Amino acid sequence: MKKRKVVTIGNRFIGDEYPCYIIAEVGINHNGSLEVAKKLIDSAVESGCDAIKFQKRTVNAVYSKEELARSRENPFGSTNGDLKRGLEFDLQKYRSIDSYCKEKGITWFVSCWDEGSVDFMKQFDPPCYKIASACITDDQLLYHHKKEAKPLILSTGMSDMAIIEHAVEILGEDNLIIMHCTSTYPSRPEELNLKGIETLRNRFNIPIGYSGHEVGLYTTFAAVVLGACCVERHITLDRAMWGSDQSASVEPQGVKRLVADIRNWEVAKGDGNIRIYEREIPIMEKLRRVT
Repeated sequence: MKKRKVVTIGNRFIGDEYPCYIIAEVGINHNGSLEVAKKLIDSAVESGCDAIKFQKRTVNAVYSKEELARSRENPFGSTNGDLKRGLEFDLQKYRSIDSYCKEKGITWFVSCWDEGSVDFMKQFDPPCYKIASACITDDQLLYHHKKEAKPLILSTGMSDMAIIEHAVEILGEDNLIIMHCTSTYPSRPEELNLKGIETLRNRFNIPIGYSGHEVGLYTTFAAVVLGACCVERHITLDRAMWGSDQSASVEPQGVKRLVADIRNWEVAKGDGNIRIYEREIPIMEKLRRVT
């Protein structure tokens, strides 16, 4: 079988033969607060995550006037537009995030939901871009990402194989990671279809990962056992915080446990060669009958 391609993000290789690349997804769980964002960065660093990710939108480009004017009570006002604008970080805050992540030694990047957001993020020279499940059918945005000649991570929620194949045809298989994903918040176990990881691995010769929105950790761990070489989970300081994504997120202790379990699995799976271990020899000498 042809060797699967490897993607490089920063100083890390992502592929079957390398440690799982673990992304802590902040998304909009900072609730517009730079202080909360920094605490989430701290949590990701302390847990041993490889990267932390945010989301960037040009609000007027992504949402219609009617959608922005829709009534919606929220901490920033009484309309959906108040909420969407309140959750967006400006240039000054992104500069603070860039500086803080560099100080803490963690890679950061974003999901850009429109072309203007991609252009905005170029000034930070991100090591890669994430394409959200909601954007997988936006051909114009896919082509815009491809022009940046950066590694791309593509989530596949709300998609069938035909949609995924079309996106890959545009993006190409070089420098691409596909994330198996279900876009329900939180996802039920029967919606996860983790065997889809194997299906994608058989269809594409590129790294396949998993982006989870479920409650709990065991299914994300199982995704790694099934072959996901990159995983992403939303993180939060407290699942009871205000916000639409908080209930499908993982709190600091959970992130730390998930990272530890994945790293222990990587040690425990071994290389498949059957052998007698040095520490087994005295047990063998004690328990086996001499004939």
